Amino acid sequence: MNQLLPISAVIATRNREQVLARTLNSLAEQSHQPHEILLVDASSHDATQQVGEEARSKLAGSLQWIRAEVAGAATQRNQGVQQATQNTILFCDDDIIFEPRCIERLWTALQSDPRIGGVNAMITNQRYLPPGWISRSVFRILHGQTLPSYAGKCLYGAMNLLPEDREDLPEIMPMEWLNTTCTLYRREALPDPVFPPLFQGASILEDATLSCTVRQRWRLVNARTARIYHDSQMGEHKRDPAVLAEMELVNRAYLMTEVLGHRRQVDYARLLFAQAFTVASTLQSARGWKELPAVVRGKWRAWRKIRSAHRGGLPTRSASRTAVSLSS
Repeated sequence: MNQLLPISAVIATRNREQVLARTLNSLAEQSHQPHEILLVDASSHDATQQVGEEARSKLAGSLQWIRAEVAGAATQRNQGVQQATQNTILFCDDDIIFEPRCIERLWTALQSDPRIGGVNAMITNQRYLPPGWISRSVFRILHGQTLPSYAGKCLYGAMNLLPEDREDLPEIMPMEWLNTTCTLYRREALPDPVFPPLFQGASILEDATLSCTVRQRWRLVNARTARIYHDSQMGEHKRDPAVLAEMELVNRAYLMTEVLGHRRQVDYARLLFAQAFTVASTLQSARGWKELPAVVRGKWRAWRKIRSAHRGGLPTRSASRTAVSLSS
């Protein structure tokens, strides 16, 4: 028998019925499952709804198909949370595969300490690896001090790093931020709205913004043995590298200034330094070189928008709000 947990799972999806079917099938095989699944669908056809109908009989809990009012990862998740009935919210992408006991271990980690507001799963194919000397030097500059490991750190908002997966580490590890690929939150820890309205379309960094907001009052952790595989898909909203580059920088400026409160000249120097390093890192592939002109255009547009929103000083809150105009 599958055990139902008092969890509302919110899955935002759009025109990806094949990977969604695989995600729901792997969820149906979990020993512990959410009480309800809210499938918020922005698809242009009925195939995704049909996938949900077929999955109902396999799942222990209920599945509710919801037509998205506005397409976008953050806006669809906000809509799902509004209709959720349980006191614990699970955000998960539509292109993941749950490994055995993943939900159970996430739940156990959350219940291990009432101060924990959120816990995410270990992504087996996307995790922190020991950095080379160049990357370690960059992390040290951004963080301001030398650490044995920078796993799970949010380096002044300028860069956020994934958790580390090693057998000698505890099953529950502290984090400074969480993604929304597969993450469990106490509902009482979530802000209202969960994701600010500036996050549109691809909603880049909505996960870091949410988790860093929650971390102001709660602990964040990674459940290392709660595991998923993320078969990341290229959606329609991710096809323009210039738009994505622009959105990433503007949204990161919002995270750094409005959530973390870093507004000094040195903070903006860290941000630009991290951006340069990230762009340079993509040049190890042919695709990186091909997209470089578009990425540079996007970053330049973003910086101009941030700069134009202030007079004389550093970018302000209104500058960060320009992210709203980047939805497409």
